[in-house]
Order: sequence, then structure tokens, then C-alpha cells
Amino acid sequence: MTRQQVLTADQMRAAEQALFDSGTSVSELMEIAAGGAAEWIRRVAAGRAVTVLCGPGNNGGDGYVIARRLREAGNAVTVIAPLEPRTDAAREARVRWDGPVGTSGAAAGDVFVDCLFGSGLARPLVPEHALLLRDLAARHRVRVAVDVPSGIASDSGAVLNDKLPAFDLTLALGAWKLAHWNLPGRALMGQMRLVPIGIGATQGAAQLIARPHLAAPAADSHKYRRGLLGIVAGAMPGASLLAAAAAQRAGAGYVKLLAPEADLRTPPEVVTDTAPLGEALADSRIAAVLVGPGLGRDEAARARLAAALAEAHGLVIDADALMLLAPAMLPQGKPVLATPHDGELETLCRSFGVIAEGRRARALALARVSGMVVLAKGPDTCVAAPDGRLALAPPASSWLSVAGTGDVLAGIAASRIAIGADPFTAACEAVWLHGEAARQAGAAFTPSQLAERVAHALAPCL
Repeated sequence: MTRQQVLTADQMRAAEQALFDSGTSVSELMEIAAGGAAEWIRRVAAGRAVTVLCGPGNNGGDGYVIARRLREAGNAVTVIAPLEPRTDAAREARVRWDGPVGTSGAAAGDVFVDCLFGSGLARPLVPEHALLLRDLAARHRVRVAVDVPSGIASDSGAVLNDKLPAFDLTLALGAWKLAHWNLPGRALMGQMRLVPIGIGATQGAAQLIARPHLAAPAADSHKYRRGLLGIVAGAMPGASLLAAAAAQRAGAGYVKLLAPEADLRTPPEVVTDTAPLGEALADSRIAAVLVGPGLGRDEAARARLAAALAEAHGLVIDADALMLLAPAMLPQGKPVLATPHDGELETLCRSFGVIAEGRRARALALARVSGMVVLAKGPDTCVAAPDGRLALAPPASSWLSVAGTGDVLAGIAASRIAIGADPFTAACEAVWLHGEAARQAGAAFTPSQLAERVAHALAPCL
């Protein structure tokens, strides 16, 4: 699976410093970054007039370079800068612009480019700068933000000022920042494009989940070699059947429902084992177990969870099981994936003594304390590993906000573990397949329709 790195502001500064240490000057790097952004803006502008708002730092320096490049390409360009440049590279870029610079927002035109403040901003804009930004954005038909829109915190995606404008395009310079993939800031960025500047891999950086590269079964495969997945059913069998339907389409060779009793509504392609759960789980051919969807929360459910935790080799814990899970119940030395939504994540954090704010921070802290891989579900889903690895999901269809889609996600993840993927890899694969299945399902789909699209989502990964 190929992933792009997502950096904090400190990691981005360190990555740029590595380029400076190798002999690239700040001004040379600014020409590379802003030159790449200018090419995107030139295409968007298509000969139309452009207004560039420049700040005092190197993000403002990027703005002066962009303005010069666009002028050279034949665009009419207006530059507005409420503050004088404060870095050497920004001063040099302004000198090279060698054109008029306004200080107020009277300009109007076709394309507005925000280079006021970039990824280093961590505090709200002062009122006059926020007003200038809003006014200029309102006077232009197309809005482009360079790196991170001014007024959005780079490391959290927090919106630091009220009534910030929404942009049509955001151009990330050098690497994605956390804000590009976190709400609420992400909602103001429009389409996003990455402008490479040659930075290297950063140790400890978060990764963006991308389409996985999967393999078709080997020529000599059979159902057990492809992976036997056991799904523990409980009080509400519909949820486990949804998970089973998704798991069958995500690659596992054999999906078996481990149920207290037979149900005539179970589809014929789903095998049901009604043996006592401990006996059923003793089958050494079971490669992974999913427990939680429709399990219930009574003592019988707690006993079924305990049996699954005691016997299973690879575990996916979802839904009701997450609400019943206690630290002492977790098996030692076994791969475990937990798939909580925000309410379940909060309950788990209380159970494991985790104090953190926000989905990403909670998932990382819980993974570290518990030893589980944590797939924290939501509008900006993330996957956290006990060793600190973090993967962020690109935006998925908002039509996923319906009951039952989490059962489908859990089924996909469990299927990938049964095939042989480690929990972190399986979680990332599941998130991508889930999102792609939703894209293909269109609008207002049911969980069953979503599960049916999983095989179609998997096909382009082969």
C-alpha cells in the first residue's frame, strides 16, 4: 500500500531544514514551492486577473513569487500586503516582484490567492486581518489558498476565526499537513492538490490512506488457505450478517457465523456453527474472529466476548464488545483491532485511563496504552498503532452516516486479517475499501447495498 506522508508544522520545518542543510537556500526553495503553486493558479486563472494577499513571513514570500510568475505568464496581478516582510527570503521575493503593493482590500477581480499566513499559524488572525481576508475573498469569484488557508490551525484543522471564507482550491506545499485531512478546517479547503518540493521521508509522520495493492488468490488456494473468519453472533443477528456479507466480498475464503442457535433467515452462503462458542473457537483453522456486531450488552454477551478473547488468534472488536471490554480482558501477545466510533472511543478511554482531546489524540493514546490497533471511525477516520504509527483517511461519502455501515467496515477489516494482514494494514485496507464501496453505491444506500459493493471496490486493487 502506497501512502503519502502528512506532517505536523514542526515536522515540516525539520524537513525543510534538511533541504537547507543539503545546500538549498530558503529563496531557492521558495522559488520551487511557489513556482509549482503558480502553475496551478495560472491554469485556474486561465488568463484572468489575480489578486494575491501576502503576509509578513515566508508564506507571504511565496505570494510575491506567485505574483511575479503570473505576471510573467501574462496575467494582470494585484498584490496586497498589510504588513512588511519580516524574513530575508520574503524581502528578497518582494524586491524581485518589483511592482506596486497595496495595503487594503479594495481590489476586486476573478481569482483571489491567500498567502497571508501558512502552516505555522497557531493563533487567531487579528480582527483587521480577518476582515481583510473575508473582504477580498468576497470580491473574487475563485479563491485559492496556498499551503493552509489563513485562520486554520495546521496541526489540528481547528478554525481559529469566525466567518472564514471557503476556498475552491488549496495547494499544499511540500507535504500534506494534518489540517488538510481534519475537520472542521478541511471543509473550507475545496479541492486539494500537493505541490512537491523534494522533501524526503519523515520518520514518525502520519500517512494518508491510499488505494491498497492486493493480490488475487494463488492458483492452488482453497477456502482455508484463503482464511477462515469466525463472526460471533449475539442478540441481534442482523448486524453480524451484515459483517459476514462484507467479509465474504473482502477476500476471505470462508466466513462462519458462530451463533447460539440456527436462524432460518441466514443466507445459504453463510455457514452457521451453533456449537458452544468455546468449542467452535477451538477450531485451529480459524485465522481471525470478529466479535461485537449485534452482540448485546448483557451477561450472556459478556461471556461470549470473554470466550472470543480467550480463544481467538486474531481479533477485531467492534460495537457492543467495545462497551463491555475491560483492560484485564485483553489477551497478551495476540493481534487486536478495535473499531470504535466516537462514543465507544470515549468509553474505552475511560476504561483504560486515557485522557486526551480529539479523535486522533485519543486513538493514539488508547493504542499506546492498550496495545490494540485502533480504527477510530468518523467523518475524519484515523488508524493508530501501539508503536505510534498513524494513518489518516481521505474524505468518504457522507451517506455512510447510517446505522449498519460500521458493521460492514468491521467485516471488511476482519476479512483482511483472516487473509493474513496485520491489524494496522488490515484497518487501512478496510477504510479504503469501505470508502470506495460507498462511492460506488451512490446516494442513500442501505448497509446491505454497501456490503454488496465491497467486491467492486476490491477489484481495482488487484
